[in-house]
Amino acid sequence: MATFHLEIVTPEALIFQAEVKGVIVPGIEGELGILPQHVGLMTQIVPGELRIQQEGKELRMAVGEGFLEVRPDRVSIMTEMAIDEAEIDEHAAEKAVALAEKELKDQTLSHEEIALVQSSLLRALAKLRVKRRHHN
Repeated sequence: MATFHLEIVTPEALIFQAEVKGVIVPGIEGELGILPQHVGLMTQIVPGELRIQQEGKELRMAVGEGFLEVRPDRVSIMTEMAIDEAEIDEHAAEKAVALAEKELKDQTLSHEEIALVQSSLLRALAKLRVKRRHHN
């Protein structure tokens, strides 16, 4: 079966780079599946579960906001966060959710502070969904 080159980049590092059979990305309008020879596009991604199909296995990651670019020679995902399922600390993610929910109740937050807390909450929830979806 045909493959394509996938790279996942965060501001800190190149997180993933390999030839893959497909990838499913949490897009702004729902999940988006990319297979070899997909039409070129660029779209926004949202916090959620990213699934990578490789030869005989599927890798899962929690990703944050970012962009997906499909080009003839490669697929690039540029995101603020990309964490492999095995590296997710479920307890820390639960604490982050609780803290964000508590902070959102603070009536003195500015619009910018609310946006930052909501973004943090969405990333923590994405981590929990990825970690729990395949272990329960």
